[in-house]
Amino acid sequence: MKFSIIAALALVVGPAAAEIYLQEQFDEAWTKRWTESTKWKPKAEMGAWKHTAGEWYADENDKGIQTSEDARFYGISAPLKKTFTSGSTDLVIQYSVKHEQDLDCGGAYLKLLPGGKKFDTAKFGGDTPYAVMFGPDVCGSSNKKTHVILHSNAKDDNLLIKKEVSCETDDLTHLYTLVVRPDNTFEVFVDNKSVRSGKLEEEFDFLEDKEIKDPAASKPEDWVDNAKI
Repeated sequence: MKFSIIAALALVVGPAAAEIYLQEQFDEAWTKRWTESTKWKPKAEMGAWKHTAGEWYADENDKGIQTSEDARFYGISAPLKKTFTSGSTDLVIQYSVKHEQDLDCGGAYLKLLPGGKKFDTAKFGGDTPYAVMFGPDVCGSSNKKTHVILHSNAKDDNLLIKKEVSCETDDLTHLYTLVVRPDNTFEVFVDNKSVRSGKLEEEFDFLEDKEIKDPAASKPEDWVDNAKI
C-alpha cells in the first residue's frame, strides 16, 4: 500500500516516536496547503469550504474547515510530506469531526490516494482511485456508519469491512482513529475508545475463496489421463 495524497479533512500520523506525514491545524495559511475540488462536479453543485471555529468552541482561534451550504458536493486534498509505503511501521489516521446540524445525508470521511504527477487535484472526486477510505457517513435513518475501506491491488477492488462500524450522530466533536499494523491487524477508535479490531484477512475479503474438494466427485469411467491422444 503506497500513497502520497490525503483528501478531505484529516490528520495522518504514525505512532508516538514515528514520522508525521501530515499534521494540519488549519491556521490562516491553510489554503496554501489544500486544493479544493473545483472540476469534480458542475460549479452550481459544488459547495465552498468555510474556515471557522464553529457555532460553539473553547477557543475561537482553534479553527477547522466546515461545509457552508446544504445539498452540495465537497472535496479537498493536500500532499503528504513524502510517499508512505506500508510494511514496516504502523499507519495511524486520526482526525476530529463535529456535525453542528442534523444530517439527512452527508459524509465526513477521508481518503488516502496514490497521488503522483498525474493526480489532478481540481478533479478529485468520488471516482478517484484511493488506497484507504475512513470516516463517518450518515445517509437516512438506517445508514449511519464509519467507513473502513481498503484497496486490494491483487483484486483491483475496494474492500469494505465485513461488519459495519457505527458512528457518532450528535452535534459534539468526536475523534476518529484508524490504525493499520505491519502484522496485518487493524483497530478503529472513536474518542480513543477501541470499537473494532481484528485481522485484515478475517475482516476484509483480501484472500480468494477457498476451494473444498468434493468427496463425491470422481473421474468418468472413460476418462483418459494421457496428455496427448
